[in-house]
Amino acid sequence: MRPDSVLSTFVPDGRLLRLPARRGRRRIVLEHVVSSFEPGRRFPEKEVDVVLRAWCAGGETDYVTVRRHLVDEDLLSRENGLYWRSGGPVDL
Repeated sequence: MRPDSVLSTFVPDGRLLRLPARRGRRRIVLEHVVSSFEPGRRFPEKEVDVVLRAWCAGGETDYVTVRRHLVDEDLLSRENGLYWRSGGPVDL
């Protein structure tokens, strides 16, 4: 499945309906979500949660699950309550 097709299925109108079960498709969605976080900046957990709640509003997946997947996929790193973007594509 092409990335555009995956995103139109799981992230229509900029909101995450649900995470795909297949890892490859889920990675596409998570890379899209992580683009909300500015590279090189550290975010407190509360700020990360606000961003992810907006993505998950009205969908089947809760923001805590998305946060955990972002960390598990090495797209976000965390230490001492701070998060930073550690993966995913970067537009220059």
